[in-house]
Amino acid sequence: IWDMSQTRNQFTPSRQLQVEEIVNNSHKKAKTKMRLVVPPCLKGELGNLYNVILLGAGFFFTFLGFNTMAGVQTLVFESAKDENSGGYVEGYNGNGLWSLAITYMAFVVGNIFAPSALALMGPRLTMIISSLGYVFYILQLLVLNDALLYTSSVILGLGSALYWTAQGNFLALNSRESTIDRNSGIFWAMFASSGIIGNLIVYTQFRGKEFIDTSTRNTVGAVLISMGSAATLTLMLLLPPYQDEETKEKERNNPKKGPIQALKDSGKLLLTRDMALLSFTFFFTGLQLNIWSAVYNTCIGFTAQFGEERKGLAVISGIFIALGEVLGGAIFGIFGKLTVSKGKSPIILLGYLCCMTAYILMFINIPKEAPFGETTLDNLAFIDPNKYLAVVASFLIGFSDACYNTQILSLLGGSYKEDSTSAFAIFKFQQVLATSIAFWYSPVLHLYWQLLIAAIFCSLGSAAFVSVEILSKRKTETKKESNQESAVS
Repeated sequence: IWDMSQTRNQFTPSRQLQVEEIVNNSHKKAKTKMRLVVPPCLKGELGNLYNVILLGAGFFFTFLGFNTMAGVQTLVFESAKDENSGGYVEGYNGNGLWSLAITYMAFVVGNIFAPSALALMGPRLTMIISSLGYVFYILQLLVLNDALLYTSSVILGLGSALYWTAQGNFLALNSRESTIDRNSGIFWAMFASSGIIGNLIVYTQFRGKEFIDTSTRNTVGAVLISMGSAATLTLMLLLPPYQDEETKEKERNNPKKGPIQALKDSGKLLLTRDMALLSFTFFFTGLQLNIWSAVYNTCIGFTAQFGEERKGLAVISGIFIALGEVLGGAIFGIFGKLTVSKGKSPIILLGYLCCMTAYILMFINIPKEAPFGETTLDNLAFIDPNKYLAVVASFLIGFSDACYNTQILSLLGGSYKEDSTSAFAIFKFQQVLATSIAFWYSPVLHLYWQLLIAAIFCSLGSAAFVSVEILSKRKTETKKESNQESAVS
């Protein structure tokens, strides 16, 4: 606090006016600007770890609600169209496939403008606002209406683009080179665990049900909205990332980007050599996402040789995929320091091995006609379909997906920390673009062709990632040698 009366005899009248103006402006800013008080125990690296855990918890609640919603959505829609279901809604003709297609298209478009949005609002506010898109999408369960379904699909797609880009940026801001692997693993394990609980809820509460009545639908909707709201409240507790003096100095020297500049920088980054190579990896993760989230479980549910329990087996498959994801994230989080010294390539190669093994098991165990609908006993696979092999393949594909995604998060959050918003926007754009393309060909291509396409891009994406890491290490070593030579001279 500046005592203005003590300055009257120390400055000339013109200087006095300037001082008073500065002090008055400071008082106004102090009164109007909201400041988040950080407890002393959460300052420094501990505060960043707190943020990473809260970030994982926020995404856990978001996708606990959303994944459970995805599991019961088809049942809700079919009940709303059947007059004898107890959940009939007159005039309702909502189509889940059209809703999903609209969401994917909005997601792709949203990723183009995500860097600009983050430049305006910052990652914390962006995540808080965009998390409400998931809540709004679940809200349409309470008021089933065609227009509301498709409108909420657009909002969900745009919000998802902002949500995931802000997540990557915030994770990078709360990590250093020595902690990015650990933080990526912690986040991924917490986020993926939502798939286990979501599938368990669907399996235990809705197994064998043919319809959902209005009362049950409203109860489910209210519970899922509460989960989504818990995510938003959790994200509100995030603290500003801790920054050391070196990081603060960089921020002072590099002014904050505007929305237009952020968009331009994303375009420039996309054209660099490393990002062009990583595009193969990003694209593969999108194809992989379509395989494990839509194609494989659906194929299990349509395979007649699994008998009457095939629908339940499809849900169990989803649980084991999530278990693989969680185990992968937990292992890479616990042993994050080891990956710093050994590099990311061994984990990518492990993921490649698990992925190809899972594809081979799917190839021999599931009839190629399974993506088209219910198969008959005449639709044969290379072996008699075995439910244990089906579950093993589920676990392997989940574990391999964790291998790829944790290392991508780690690479982008470490190597592209200063431009992480653009890097993560490019990643999500290409991933969702691949998923959108796969979404359209999945209902018309045999399973074997879909596995072949995914296997080709798995090989290309793995080779590209390893190449980028090798080139990056060479560049770092060359830079160190040149610095040493400069110091000697």
